[in-house]
Amino acid sequence: MKLTEIMKQRMALSFEVFPPKTDAGMEKLPDTLNHLYEFDPDYISCTYGAGGTNVGRNMDVCKLILSADNRTVPVTHFTCIGNTREEIKKQLDAYLEAGVDHMLALRGDLPFGWTGTNGDFAYATDLVKFVKDNYGDKIEIAVAGSPEGHIACRSLEADISFLKQKQDNGADYIMTQLCWDMEQFKRWLDGIRKAGVTMPVDVGIMPILDMAATINMALSRNACVMDRELCEIISRHWIFPNPFVKDPFDAAVDQKKEDFKKEGIAYTIRQIDKYRALGVDGIHLYALNKWKDVSEILNQSGIKTLV
Repeated sequence: MKLTEIMKQRMALSFEVFPPKTDAGMEKLPDTLNHLYEFDPDYISCTYGAGGTNVGRNMDVCKLILSADNRTVPVTHFTCIGNTREEIKKQLDAYLEAGVDHMLALRGDLPFGWTGTNGDFAYATDLVKFVKDNYGDKIEIAVAGSPEGHIACRSLEADISFLKQKQDNGADYIMTQLCWDMEQFKRWLDGIRKAGVTMPVDVGIMPILDMAATINMALSRNACVMDRELCEIISRHWIFPNPFVKDPFDAAVDQKKEDFKKEGIAYTIRQIDKYRALGVDGIHLYALNKWKDVSEILNQSGIKTLV
């Protein structure tokens, strides 16, 4: 069954993992996946480096997921960065041969110093059309959605129009970027529906576990608004001189990290509650290759509990 068919019947649950950079990390990943499988996820997506820099490990992770007795579906990320038509077709053929027939089509974050993709496709809209024209319904295609607008786009209205173009070019469903501003998410959801975007919306959620990682994810690429509640959590547990210093002089650093993580998990659960109340089509948790924290969040949120 296609993931879009599942989303028509009920809210989907899924995770995102990344290909470990080291052999030791790859050795630990099967244990992490086995714990995630216990929640019966509808799919697990795997990130993909710019220009396919980790395409080998990405394929290894997808194959690892496939080997787990059909417990879930692997979804590979795929970017325009540095990719030619020939290279994209060669890689997609290899994924299909391996049994991976779901993808997230992205432009991708431009590497430092780049002004364009340095490939045949400048935008995800072009990649979606290429995949649809060449593979038809053989590959189910997810695309990114930015509730606050993509940082490189001239306006939110333009961003919504490009999302509609992705749908027109053959995309099947949306995976959203981070969004902590619930009022903005509601406005965006209303806006895309008015624009004729009918694709299911699968909401991407990053567990709030580490202060520096949270700030970095919000501001380094996405320009996400951190709502008052999240800012208060950061302020209450601020590590002096700042959370990015490797060896901060703050004497209470360990306790602050522990307290921040505890409040961050509670905040993440409340965020999930708000999204569920809006009737979104899926919850997509960035597992960060850590199963214990994700398991705690899911058990406390009540989406799926281990009996």
